Amino acid sequence: MPINIPADLPARATLEEENIFVMTEDRATRQDIRPLKIAIVNLMPTKIATEIQLLRLLGNSPVQVDITLIRAEHHISKNTAASHLERFYTTFSGVQGQKFDGMIITGAPVEQLDFSMVDYWEELKAIMEYSRTHVFSTLYICWGAQAGLFHHFGIKKHVLPEKMFGVFPHRVNDRLVPVFRGFDDVFNMPHSRHTEIRREEVAAVPDLEILAESDQAGVSILKDRSRSQFFITGHMEYDADTLAAEYFRDRGKGLSIETPRNYFPDDDASCAPLLTWRAHANLFFSNWLNFYVYQETPFELDAIGEHRPHA
Repeated sequence: MPINIPADLPARATLEEENIFVMTEDRATRQDIRPLKIAIVNLMPTKIATEIQLLRLLGNSPVQVDITLIRAEHHISKNTAASHLERFYTTFSGVQGQKFDGMIITGAPVEQLDFSMVDYWEELKAIMEYSRTHVFSTLYICWGAQAGLFHHFGIKKHVLPEKMFGVFPHRVNDRLVPVFRGFDDVFNMPHSRHTEIRREEVAAVPDLEILAESDQAGVSILKDRSRSQFFITGHMEYDADTLAAEYFRDRGKGLSIETPRNYFPDDDASCAPLLTWRAHANLFFSNWLNFYVYQETPFELDAIGEHRPHA
């Protein structure tokens, strides 16, 4: 089944070229079906690229999905046209009172700032609180995961001695967790961050379960035992060339940056990078939508908050 998006959203053309089944809003309204309502709180500066990455993964599932794009209300975007934000995005104040089957909170390039120094931190805290009662399952990505873990559980982020940058192997700790249905024992995931959460601090919180981790990149996927909240410290959604673009951008600025690890063949940046994580990324998002949203969320959205997700 497709994702339902505006006909003129720029991501549509890219997704259709990749044979991702998309449906415009006009056609979707003529179908007698209750689609899943998924909100994406997009905090990334390159919003269109992030839209494509996430919609590609959400579109690779057997359920129909309605997308609501949410931006920080008082943050001025320097990399996305105001006309795009006005046309395709709403704000938290614009959806208050609505309920969603699922929500995704993205990363943001603000990880070296204290949370309180981020200009939309108070708004994001309000969104995270709102998700407790108005969203059935929430998926936090990279800095979004660090923000969620800090807000909900008091887990701090710590500055790394050097940037965690590259594609790293991860092991699944419990293959019986439904979100890993069909996974191999080891899977790859990109990381691009200057901070980390520490395993011993996570392990000290009884309500958190470490689902996957890496010897190099550390804790990578966590779940709240009492709610259907997931926290991913890396970027399953990244395109094949996302890390390359970041590497060449920073090198072009004269910044000190190491070649992303396990990414270019033989660590040769003149070669095209290898895409080694897309299959597991598709499977993870499909499993999340199926096992933690579609099969568990109440049919009537108004009932969200009265039902507790499974552990």
